[in-house]
Amino acid sequence: MAKMNFGGVEENVVTREEFPLEHARDVLKDETIAIIGYGVQGPGQALNLRDNGFNVIIGQRSPSKSYDKAIEDGFVPGETLFSIEEAAEKGTIIQYLLSDAAQIEMWPTLKKYLTPGKALYFSHGFAVTYKERTNIIPPDDIDVILAAPKGSGTSLRRLFLAGKGLNSSFAIHQDATGKARDRVIAMGIGIGSGYLFETDFKKEVFSDLTGERGTLMGAIQGIFAAQYDLLRSRGHSPSEAFNETVEEATESLYPLVAENGMDWMYANCSTTAQRGALDWWKKFRDATKPVFEDLYDSVASGNEAQLSIDSNSKEDYRVKLEEELKELRESEMWTTGRTVRSLRPSND
Repeated sequence: MAKMNFGGVEENVVTREEFPLEHARDVLKDETIAIIGYGVQGPGQALNLRDNGFNVIIGQRSPSKSYDKAIEDGFVPGETLFSIEEAAEKGTIIQYLLSDAAQIEMWPTLKKYLTPGKALYFSHGFAVTYKERTNIIPPDDIDVILAAPKGSGTSLRRLFLAGKGLNSSFAIHQDATGKARDRVIAMGIGIGSGYLFETDFKKEVFSDLTGERGTLMGAIQGIFAAQYDLLRSRGHSPSEAFNETVEEATESLYPLVAENGMDWMYANCSTTAQRGALDWWKKFRDATKPVFEDLYDSVASGNEAQLSIDSNSKEDYRVKLEEELKELRESEMWTTGRTVRSLRPSND
């Protein structure tokens, strides 16, 4: 494992050069990787592992849309596609990729298949960190590991197909076999990680829940909506408000940030834009920091976890979720966005 300097702090990381795919295949050559759940993370990780030459099977309820999708993706019923119970019995590394609420529901069924020497793999620290709320307590005689791509399963797959990678964290909660580190790093390389950085289950879930509610999803939608609504209230057209709020950010400026950092993006904008950004960014930091403090405290206390468990385990969760998504989808800002996207030039 290499040490690298991140902003003056040394961290342990694993790169593809240090742990090549061929070595990952060798580490897992006798393993059967059973992916339980084929929803958000399942397809991306399963397909990348399969394409990289690993022995992958899927465990999914049937009938379901996810079961049908697994068939469309080339998994064969009775050969590489099974019921959850049969896949869990066959697997030596069990990737538990159901939603957090579904993991809680399925745990009494799954745990009987966690026989000595197996590995239980998560892509989220939720279930283990909040064990008092989830009742998910793995047996002592198995490895408990985590590899968490820093993005959606869709992004993981798209970047893999483009010959790129999505950075992932990794953690070891329990090493019963002495092989947990090699197993988790090999899995991280196998799913298509760009590089792997070390964490633990608690830090992963704390940072993940904060990020999702913050700059990754919740905060960015809130800031977009605030600026869009302000411009509309001051007489700007929907097209102008959307382009100045969202389109320029996502199509022009954010890719520059991803390419070489915020300072580079600033350097490639007009001097007027530079001056304004430099004058205002600290004001936004100071205004939002108390909100982030409240958010992190809510995550650390377990309150956010309990809210998710309570909401996502209700029978009408999907109905209420669709209502909330419909509110976003049918808002003026995002209906305007559909029109703007349709007008993007295409090379087709």
